[in-house]
Amino acid sequence: MPNHITAGAFARARAAEVSAMLKAATQTMGSSHVFQALPKHMRRRATSHNTKRLPRRLRDVANRMKRKSLLAGLKKKKEPVKSKSRKARRRHGNLLMEFNRRQRKNIWLETHIWHAKRFHMVKKWGYCLGVRPTYKCYRPCYRAMSSHCLLQDLSYYCCIELKGEEDKLLAALTQLTCKEAGMSNFRDLRGRAFCGLKKKKKEPVKSKRDGTRLPTSPVTWRSSSTGLVINDLTMEIIRYRLIGPQSHSVLAETLEAATVCDELKSSPLWWPEHCKDRSNMKLHQQQTDVFNVLKGIYSTGELPPGTVLGLTVDDPRLTLPRQKVKAAPCVNQDQGDEEKRNQLMLQGVPLQCCQSFLWERSVRENVTDNKISEQELNRMRSELLVPGSRLGPGPQQGRVPVLLVHQPGKQVGDELGSWGAGWDLLLPKGWGMAFWVPLVYRGVRVAGLHMSLKHSQNKAAPHFPHDYPDCPAGSRFQEEQEAEFLDTFRRHPPAKRTNYIKHGCLAPFRCPWQQLAEEWELLATDGGADRKGDGQTQMTRKSHEVVEEVTSQQNVAAASPPSCFTVLRNRRSLRLLSSWCRPPTCRRQRWGRGAAAAALPLSDSAVTSFHAAHKMSVVWVRLTLLSKGKPEAHAMLCVPTAEDLKLFGKSPESCGPQEPPHKDHYKSRINRKKKSAKTATPSQESDHQTASTDLHSPSDLILGLWPDPLPSVASHCSRVTLGWVTQGDFSLSVGRGEALGFVSVSGLLHTLLKQPPELRGTLLLRNPASLHYRFVRVNIDV
Repeated sequence: MPNHITAGAFARARAAEVSAMLKAATQTMGSSHVFQALPKHMRRRATSHNTKRLPRRLRDVANRMKRKSLLAGLKKKKEPVKSKSRKARRRHGNLLMEFNRRQRKNIWLETHIWHAKRFHMVKKWGYCLGVRPTYKCYRPCYRAMSSHCLLQDLSYYCCIELKGEEDKLLAALTQLTCKEAGMSNFRDLRGRAFCGLKKKKKEPVKSKRDGTRLPTSPVTWRSSSTGLVINDLTMEIIRYRLIGPQSHSVLAETLEAATVCDELKSSPLWWPEHCKDRSNMKLHQQQTDVFNVLKGIYSTGELPPGTVLGLTVDDPRLTLPRQKVKAAPCVNQDQGDEEKRNQLMLQGVPLQCCQSFLWERSVRENVTDNKISEQELNRMRSELLVPGSRLGPGPQQGRVPVLLVHQPGKQVGDELGSWGAGWDLLLPKGWGMAFWVPLVYRGVRVAGLHMSLKHSQNKAAPHFPHDYPDCPAGSRFQEEQEAEFLDTFRRHPPAKRTNYIKHGCLAPFRCPWQQLAEEWELLATDGGADRKGDGQTQMTRKSHEVVEEVTSQQNVAAASPPSCFTVLRNRRSLRLLSSWCRPPTCRRQRWGRGAAAAALPLSDSAVTSFHAAHKMSVVWVRLTLLSKGKPEAHAMLCVPTAEDLKLFGKSPESCGPQEPPHKDHYKSRINRKKKSAKTATPSQESDHQTASTDLHSPSDLILGLWPDPLPSVASHCSRVTLGWVTQGDFSLSVGRGEALGFVSVSGLLHTLLKQPPELRGTLLLRNPASLHYRFVRVNIDV
C-alpha cells in the first residue's frame, strides 16, 4: 500500500469509474418493466392493473405490454411428451429398438443382458464387457479355477482365418515369430491343425472398432503373390473359455454328439444332407469316440497342450436339467477304455479329428438361420405326452458344429504344474445363450475381466496388455491407467492424499521403463559401481553423475534419437539368467547336477558378454515375498545393501529396512501460490501468467506428485531402483504375497555379482505409499 495519496490524481483516476457507475444507475434497461421506471414513491400495486394511474408518457408502452401478455396467455402451451409406460417399453419391438440404439458406440456380446443383470459393466475395446460380479465371489472363483470350473465369455477376441498352401502359410507365419523366443508356434501345424488353419498361441488381439466398418461385417484380404487368404471372422464365431480341472466334465455333461439323421427327403438343414456322405459319418464317429474317451479323464491338465477336437453336437437346450447340478468326473470307468485314455493323454487327438465344419461359411449361416426359437421349443415341450420329459433330437432340431481347443495351464516354475488348464469352446454366432445357460446349469462359476488378470497372476504368465510395455498396446494401456489413477487421486482432498514426494516415490501411477533402461545402460557402459568393495554408496554417487551426464548429452546430441528399450524373450538367455538368480543349492534342485555344472558360471566376463548381447533390455520376473505383506501395482524393486543382507541372513523372516522420509520442496511453492492468488492485483496476475510458462511453475504442480521431467529414477531413494511391479496381490495358491514385474537386465546383473552366493536373488520391494522395504525372492520362470 502507498504511504500517501494525492487527491487530484486519485480523483482523475476514479472519474471514469464514477461516471460509468452513475450512467448504469440512471439509465433504464430496455428489457425492464414499465412500472420499474417509476420513482419509488409512485410505485403501487394498483398501477400494474390500472394503466390510468401511470404518467401519460408511459401509458402507451404499458398498454402494449398488457395486450402482449394477454395474447401470450391465450396461446396453448405445448404439452410435455409423456414417457411410455413400462409395459410399452418392455414390448419386444421397443426393446430391440432401444438395444440397437445403445449398441451404436459399443457392441454387445450375445451374453450381454445376462451379464448386465449380474456384473459391473465397462466399455473397453469397443465392447461392453463385464468386469466383476455384483456379489462377493473372489475366493469362490479361485476355488472354481483350482478344483472345478470357471466360465468366461471371450467373444470379443478377434478370430482370423487363414487359407492357403501349407508351405506358404508356414513361410509367411514364421516372419511373425522368433525361434529364439521359444518353440515355433506353427511347428506342429501338420499334427494339430484344424482345416489347415492355425492361430498363434500368443495372447489374441482385442478387436476394436476403427470407424471404417461394422465389426460384424466380414472382411477378406487376398495376397496376389502367395495366394493366401485372410478372413476376419470377428463376431462370426463365439468363444467361451472354461478354466479348471473339471472343465472336460462340464463339457461332457453339456454336449451330446449329434445323432445321425436317416431321412431321405431333401431338407433345408445342413445335417441331413451331410449324413448322406459315408466319409462324413466315418469322421463324425471317430470324433464321437474321442469325445466319449475324454469323459473318463480325471483332470483337464492331463491332456497334451494345444489339443484340438472338432465335433458336431445336438442342441444343448434339449438336455437342460431342471435345476442346477454340479458336474463331476465319471467314476465308473471301463477297463477296456484304459488303453484309449492313455493313448489320448500321450499322443493327443488324431489328425483327422481336428477338422470342423465350423469353418465353412455356408454351414454357419445355415445353423444360425434355422435355429429353433425358445418359444417354439417351449411349445414342443408342452405337447409331450409325459409332462416334464425331455425332447428327443429330431430332424427339425439343428445340429451345431463346435470346436474344442485345449488351453494349457501353468507351464513354468517348479510348483502347481498345469494349474489353470481348461478348454476353449468355439461356436457359430446366434447360439451364444443356447450354450451359455446349459453350461451355467452345470455348476460353473462365471467371471469377468478381473478374474482373467488373476488367472494370469496365479499361472505366473504375462497378461495382455498389462505385461507388454514394449508394444503400442502396452504403452497405451499404461497411459490410460495413469490417467485413471491420477483422476482418482485428484478427487480426494489434499489433506487425505498420500504425499508420494515425501515417500520417495517418483512415479506412483506409471513405470518409466525407458528412463530406467537408459540410466542403467549409461551406468554399465561407464563402468557402473566399482565391483570391489562397498558398492551401494558408490553406486548412488555414480548414478547421480551419470544423470548429469545424460542431461548434458541430450542438450548436445538432441538430433540422435535414443534407442527404445526391449523385453528380453530369448529363452536360452532367460535360462542362463534364471540359473544365476538362484542360490547354488536351489539351482541343483531345479536344473539337476549335470545341467547346473554345464551352465555358464556367474563371472565378470560372462556378465560383460551377456550385457553386450542384450542392451537396453528389461526382463520379466516373478517375486515372492519372504515375510508378510501384500505387494501393490507400481511398487519399487530395489537393491539391498550389505547391511540389509546381513540382517536377512540373521533372521530371514525380518520385515526389512525403512526408507527415511523425503522433503517436499514443492509444497511451499504451492502454498505461496495459493496465498498470492488471493491478494494479487491485475498487473500481478498478468505477470504470474507470463511466469507460468516456466518449468515447474506452481500452476502446473500437484501436491504430493513429482512434476515432469523426473529426476534420476535409479538413485532417488536410499536403495538403488531396479524396476517396478506391474501386478501384485496376495496369492491364494502359495499363501503369501506374490508380484510380477520387470527389472533392468544391466542392474540385475550388477546386483547378482555383488551378492553372496547363498543370498543371490534377494531384492527389496516397497509399495508406493509405504516407507517399509520387504525382502523378496526373484524368479525367472522359463
